[in-house]
Amino acid sequence: MTYIYNFAEVQAGDVAMAGGKGVGLGKLVRAGLPVPPGFVLTTAAYEAFVDANGIQARIQELAALPSEATPQDYEDASVAIRDLFTGGSMPAAIAYELAAAYEGLRGADGATAPDDGSGPPDGDDDGDDDGGDDGGVAVAVRSSATAEDLASASFAGQQETYLNVRGAEALDAAVIDCWSSLWTARAMAYREREGIALGDVRLAVVVQRMVEAEAAGVMFTANPANGRRDQIVISAAWGLGESVVSGTVTTDDIVVEAGTGRVLSRRTADKEVMTVYADGAAEGAADGAADRAAVQGGTTERPVPTALRTQAVLDDGAAAALARHGTRISDYFGTPQDIEWARADGNFFMLQSRPITALPEPVADTPDTWPLPYPKGLYFRASIVEQLPDPLSPLFADLIDGSVTRSLKALMNEAVGSEVVRDGDVGLPTVNGYAYYYYRTSAMWRVMGKSPAAMVALARGKAHMGMDGWRNFSHPRYKQVLKDWSSKSVGELSGEELLAGVRTLLDAGTVYYTAVESVIPIAAMSEISFRAYYDKLIRRAGDPPAETFLLGYDSEPIRAEKSLYDLAAWARDVEGLAPAILNQPTAALAESQRSWLPPAGMDPALWQQWHPRFQAHLDRFGHAVYNLDFLSPVPADDPSALLDTVKFYLRGQGNDPHERQRLSAARREDQTERMLARLGRTRLGRSRRAPFIRMLRWAQKSAPIREDALADVGLAWPLIRRMLLELGQRLVYSGVIAAPADVFWLRQQELQSAVEFGLAAPKPPGTTEPLAPVAAAITGAARPVRADVVEERKMLWRGQAKASAPQLLPETRWMKRAFESMMPARSQEQQGDVIKGVGASAGRVSASARVLGGPQDFGQMSPGEVLVARITTPAWTSLFAMASAVVTDVGGPLSHSSIVAREYGIPAVLGTGVATQRLTSGQQITVDGDAGTVTVEHPPA
Repeated sequence: MTYIYNFAEVQAGDVAMAGGKGVGLGKLVRAGLPVPPGFVLTTAAYEAFVDANGIQARIQELAALPSEATPQDYEDASVAIRDLFTGGSMPAAIAYELAAAYEGLRGADGATAPDDGSGPPDGDDDGDDDGGDDGGVAVAVRSSATAEDLASASFAGQQETYLNVRGAEALDAAVIDCWSSLWTARAMAYREREGIALGDVRLAVVVQRMVEAEAAGVMFTANPANGRRDQIVISAAWGLGESVVSGTVTTDDIVVEAGTGRVLSRRTADKEVMTVYADGAAEGAADGAADRAAVQGGTTERPVPTALRTQAVLDDGAAAALARHGTRISDYFGTPQDIEWARADGNFFMLQSRPITALPEPVADTPDTWPLPYPKGLYFRASIVEQLPDPLSPLFADLIDGSVTRSLKALMNEAVGSEVVRDGDVGLPTVNGYAYYYYRTSAMWRVMGKSPAAMVALARGKAHMGMDGWRNFSHPRYKQVLKDWSSKSVGELSGEELLAGVRTLLDAGTVYYTAVESVIPIAAMSEISFRAYYDKLIRRAGDPPAETFLLGYDSEPIRAEKSLYDLAAWARDVEGLAPAILNQPTAALAESQRSWLPPAGMDPALWQQWHPRFQAHLDRFGHAVYNLDFLSPVPADDPSALLDTVKFYLRGQGNDPHERQRLSAARREDQTERMLARLGRTRLGRSRRAPFIRMLRWAQKSAPIREDALADVGLAWPLIRRMLLELGQRLVYSGVIAAPADVFWLRQQELQSAVEFGLAAPKPPGTTEPLAPVAAAITGAARPVRADVVEERKMLWRGQAKASAPQLLPETRWMKRAFESMMPARSQEQQGDVIKGVGASAGRVSASARVLGGPQDFGQMSPGEVLVARITTPAWTSLFAMASAVVTDVGGPLSHSSIVAREYGIPAVLGTGVATQRLTSGQQITVDGDAGTVTVEHPPA
């Protein structure tokens, strides 16, 4: 049997034979990269050693630890297993092949350079690696596990490496030590955590001629700090690179632009020590190897010469040259790589390459300036922008700007005259991706001058404004537009029809939201008026707060919550259904809801009962938006958050919303009767009784309508998303984008052009392919033609999402004095442990914070935590059942968050402006809804 293969003989599919490291080196050699010569001792040799020494059964017995095993249990098992290897002997056939291959390295074309005593120090004490008096060439002996250096998991550091090994006897000993390192306590515990079975991993050994390194280090072909694939990060130190990998020396760190080789940044360290070859010592990289006298050579640390301590290891030219090697390797492997390199006599050599694991998605720099697209104007993050807490997707930004402009202009002109808002006066542009209401300065003064007339028009219901306008015109009209487009088959519509449908539905939604904006001030005015009258003229010591008289009414968010609770109650009564749902991952349930097929392992009969009932809930309530940008899925697309709430109720957690509402209503009616009775006892009271009743009924009527109106803003969003994703699917087939959802990252003109060029043709009836695929597809491109620009826009968006968008632009003292008090968030300049906002729901709670960026994070929420978010919309209501308190960046005492928090009886502090920037999940905080403060608690020293 052949146990040894040169690197060039190892193929990409040989992981089971050569391990991950061996396969990686084989690829580097075949790609023509400079790699020191070497070979792989295959996993068959490991198996032969174990069989020849009769230790397999004992290894399995010792390694089969229970799930509750302690770190000491792993240590004890490791020592016992490694003793089995130490006591074994190398089979003769393996020893013979190993000695012959090792001898072949003496005459191989090497990657070495003589040390003439000048220039930077090298890592070799004697400058001679081809034997000399020590009887053999210096080699590195590294483990190469079959589950190591793969893209799915990083086993770096789990097994061991031995450097500067010289002589056949020392090589045999190092190989056996490498084999035994498969059973270190750390490696066994790691495989247990990753779910890798005992029989699923074996060990090959890489033997590689050592490079006499003057410098060495690590290179990442993508930036691990920000995920950017266009940046290469290099760590460099004098001497051997093993200490760089292990983190025992301080390195120079350089960031290079991949496409140009330009050095973007560098940090040159004060390098106190360097790792070099030891002379005759047994100082291997592994714990416990030093007492193996057979392992000759090894490494040691020595002080860096004074002249080199603060000198850059690599100048800009050398860094660019090394980065070019990195780009070649990354392109060849097709994925970002973690590369170990060395430099000898001015030449670079690649020692190994592995995929970078857990690489974050690429993120652009966070913006710190806010340039205005139109200088002569005022910019506000308020009104509809409150429903857009994140940077906008490019397509939504383009479509919503024109839609909002048309809607607002039509409303204002109909309400107060056609000359108030002129072309170019208003808009919804973006600054660093964030939406802002824009008013040309002259237009702002015209609009403000017409404010009294606008309030009169609102009170009279002119231009279909107000409660009656919403109920009798805006809401029915929106539903009719949706009904008309819902009757069409999305898959049969042409690209032009789909794009027209998206625009029509978005316009209808924008007109509807504009109408809702006329409902909100009426609801706010009614509550403010009632509170002021009650607090000033009615309330006495011991009387309940004003909100007691406004709670316990139905609204769409409350009806949605009760529907989920009722679903859970019904599921508990169906034998076997509750545990079947609880035992399924939420993601699997959500995917099955879309596909109609039961998740794996679930009884189809139970699924057939559950699916239509949950779908009925989604059909009624699944349009509630988390974020108005149609990039963000609605619950109808991804019901994961709702399923988590159902599971919450199935576990017996949370309160019955029916009972909570009944108690609130009973308390409301009891206090109302008591108050009316008291007012009827005196002449003064009787004079105040009628206004009290009138303002109370006005406030009680208005608040639920406000919530109902807001809840239906997204009525058309599920259909808009289906239409856009249909366009996206067609553009994938035509070679324009890589995935259907990438359509959201196109600009409106790009999508329009693709449609006009016939790249979004529908499928003919009875076929599975789009119409005229040859004539309407882009061919010859290595990847979709807009793929790169889409990825760049996503990267830019992620950087923008880390910014804290100013509430007002320009950021002048005058703007702040004039408008800051009207904005839905406090100053973003707050410092210290106390964050101030608006107390919107009474109470005081100390608990752990949970900062959520959107529905993608909902699964992280645990019962009893404080919900911290930029803003909450009706779609967030299901989380209030779990939360002990609510904190937001944006919002006020009459916002959705405050209304729902009061219904749930939990404290709320809203409009802090900075909560999501200043707080982190897991942080202990105190929320005081009476004082309007959030205090960061610090554990006692």
